Amino acid sequence: MSLPTAAADFTVLIPARLASTRLPDKPLADIAGVPMVVRVAQRAMQSGASRCVVAADDPRIVDACAAHGVQALLTRTDHRSGSDRLAEACALLGLADEALVVNVQGDEPLIEPTLIDAVAAELRRRDDCVMSTAAHALDSTSDFLNPNVVKVVLDRMGTALYFSRAPIAWWRDGMAPGQPMSALPTPAPLRHVGIYAYRAGFLRQFPQLEPSSLEAIESLEQLRVLWHGHRIAVHVTAHAPGPGVDTPQDLQRVRELLAKA
Repeated sequence: MSLPTAAADFTVLIPARLASTRLPDKPLADIAGVPMVVRVAQRAMQSGASRCVVAADDPRIVDACAAHGVQALLTRTDHRSGSDRLAEACALLGLADEALVVNVQGDEPLIEPTLIDAVAAELRRRDDCVMSTAAHALDSTSDFLNPNVVKVVLDRMGTALYFSRAPIAWWRDGMAPGQPMSALPTPAPLRHVGIYAYRAGFLRQFPQLEPSSLEAIESLEQLRVLWHGHRIAVHVTAHAPGPGVDTPQDLQRVRELLAKA
């Protein structure tokens, strides 16, 4: 699927929280002499964004960004989610309600700049949606069954119907009882990619929305948006994104990939 034309004049915000149970001080993890959050920002600055800002919860992150010429804001330490942190960043930056904001996760040092552009462009062209995100086709039955791999199903307009950790869409006669899965449904199920574009006005509104029971069951914040009747546009990309970093093993893998580049 071809990429949409990049949307002009959007801001990339990168939430960065120092605490991490699996990888302490994760945003500052060294990758070839550069802190990981700076690596993410450098990739994001290769997109069509007019501005790239890290929203940090600790002065050490702000200082590390400043040392590499990356703009960073110090936000509160008591935010429950990255979306809450970004809402504060929007207020600090004085962004207009109609301004486009792309949320790039601070643990994605291999994020493709073209994917950032595509997600921004998707929201710009979809006036009926308050958010946009991305997905790609799965080619692995193990990923389809893995609850850590979030799946999404779409309507004919490319709008999200539901996100789940369960294997969806599930075909009625796809697997005999007691037998291992040997094939995927057709068309291929879609894996959700955790990148989001918002209009700043909705991003500021989001923390005030009542959490939904679906969100609590699946542990997926985006289900709050659907539960309240809002729409999320989904850009389907042909390629899976590079690996993110959640564990020391992930960090080592990314280091090795960049060393080979």
